[in-house]
Amino acid sequence: MEFKNTLLEALGIEAVTLTPEKVVLQMPVGPNTHQPLGFLHGGASVALAESAASIGGSLHLNGENEAAFGMEINANHLKSKKDGIVTAVAEPVHIGRRTMVWEIKIVDEQDDLICISRCTLAVKRY
Repeated sequence: MEFKNTLLEALGIEAVTLTPEKVVLQMPVGPNTHQPLGFLHGGASVALAESAASIGGSLHLNGENEAAFGMEINANHLKSKKDGIVTAVAEPVHIGRRTMVWEIKIVDEQDDLICISRCTLAVKRY
C-alpha cells in the first residue's frame, strides 16, 4: 500500500501488518505530531486510528468499485507522550455490506495504552 503524498506520509506513519483481521501502523512522536506544548496531539492519534481502520476496511473490499470511508470516530486519550513511537492495532468488530466498525488501540513502546478508539466506516460502491 502506497503512502506517498498522503497525510500518512506527512505524519511519518508506517505499516507493520496489513491483513483483513488486523492492521498495525506505527507513528513517531515528535515535532510533526506534537501539539504546541510538546505532547502528542490528539488529532494525530485520531488520524492514526482512522487510517488503520480505513486500511483494514479496504482489505475487505474489491478496490475496483468499492471503498471504505470514515463515517464516525471517537477516541479516548488516556496517557500523554512526548517522544518515541506509538503503535495502532486495529481489529474489526463488525464487517457488513454497508458499514464496518473497527476498534483501535494505540500503545507506546511499553505497551501502555495511549488512546482507544472506535471507528465506523461507510462502504461505498461506485
